[in-house]
Amino acid sequence: MTRGFRLDSDQRLNNFAIEPQVYVDDSVQAGWTEYAEKLNGRFAMIGFVALLAMEVITGHGVIGWLTSL
Repeated sequence: MTRGFRLDSDQRLNNFAIEPQVYVDDSVQAGWTEYAEKLNGRFAMIGFVALLAMEVITGHGVIGWLTSL
């Protein structure tokens, strides 16, 4: 029965002997992943709605709004 501690080779108490299980994650974390595509699509939808809202509020399109600054 393990109680969370072990004795080292000199029979001294070692409270930090139990280490977490190490594993290798083979899944892809960069590039064209499904998560990245969903996130980019959501940001694009937010940007498109923001542009439409700006056009409704100001009465100008994007180009007209940028030239009036």
